[in-house]
Amino acid sequence: MSFAPRRLTDMCGRFVVAEVGSELVGMLRVDVQADDLPAPSFNVAPTDTVAIVLDSAKTEPPTRRLEPARWGLVPAWAKDPSVGSRAFNARSEELEDKPMFRAALQKRRAVIPASGYYEWKREADGKTPHYIHPADDSPLFFAGLYEWWKDPAKADDDPTRWLLSCTILTRDAIGHLGSIHDRMPVFLDPDHADAWLDPTIDHARDVLDAAVDAAPVIAETFADRVVGKAVGNVRNDDPSLIEPAEG
Repeated sequence: MSFAPRRLTDMCGRFVVAEVGSELVGMLRVDVQADDLPAPSFNVAPTDTVAIVLDSAKTEPPTRRLEPARWGLVPAWAKDPSVGSRAFNARSEELEDKPMFRAALQKRRAVIPASGYYEWKREADGKTPHYIHPADDSPLFFAGLYEWWKDPAKADDDPTRWLLSCTILTRDAIGHLGSIHDRMPVFLDPDHADAWLDPTIDHARDVLDAAVDAAPVIAETFADRVVGKAVGNVRNDDPSLIEPAEG
């Protein structure tokens, strides 16, 4: 999706979370799981509520939490949450150059768990949706960032005054995923997730570079298949969306 004067997002912006809670993130050793996590969805879209994993620096050692967050990063300085609708992806190579993402890269890194995601391949007769997922159907983990935004219109004692939001990082696509789209998410393996989430690490660029470099190896373990065009409508949300397209 494009926004003038320059492109801020570069993935199709849809993914699948077929399971929730401990079923999805058991290998990440979450300490605290929120009660209001979103239900499974086969067509997650920007501004939807998603489950994210973060390490809270308010405790020592940091507490690993599974929390609901709005997909589309809303920085603390934003006037309202609408800016998040165009920040559901962040180019990994531009994070330090953009005020929207720079601070979050240093201390507020997240993991967004999923079952798979959709990407549209441009072809002569239009765009064809593909469902991309780990070949063994294990969970996949997107590298992300998160932010807290305080609604200035709400009282300090209003429990809804704080909005947690997130974005998914992307990089150049290579291998078979590069034949579908020129960008892909930055994927994390569980072993690297600990370093990615650690808010006490001083050299965030090193952690980011390691994640970006490792993502293609993870991507090579993925499978993909053409699915039906019904996924293009955000109102559609059921397991049939990930089934192979007929014909």
